[in-house]
Amino acid sequence: QVQLVESGGGLVQAGGSLRLSCAASGNTGSTLALGWFRQPPGKDREFVAGVNWNGESTYVREALKGRFGVSRDNANNTVYLQMNSLTVEDTAIYYCAADPDFMLRFGVPTGRGEYDYWGQGTQVTVSS
Repeated sequence: QVQLVESGGGLVQAGGSLRLSCAASGNTGSTLALGWFRQPPGKDREFVAGVNWNGESTYVREALKGRFGVSRDNANNTVYLQMNSLTVEDTAIYYCAADPDFMLRFGVPTGRGEYDYWGQGTQVTVSS
């Protein structure tokens, strides 16, 4: 089992920035791909950004490139989501997810079904 704990959410004004963190613990092994998803009010959960198992590949959802960035600290099994120039449309619950990628893929998994473990989520609210 892998446990994921997100932190860093909160209330921010439009144009501001937030940095989310997600710490993985438990049976993490060395092949975890880590990703971020978000679920806006009344909408489906969507992929935001992720890092592959060894940190050599990152991917940010096309519509968010230029504002969002993702990185990981392998030594501490932590993944970060840097969010800049936030807008009201970024308001959502942000979830961290882990995929024990035994295939050791170079790419970043982007589908919800590819991730086996999920955090509880952290609320991000952007005010106008």
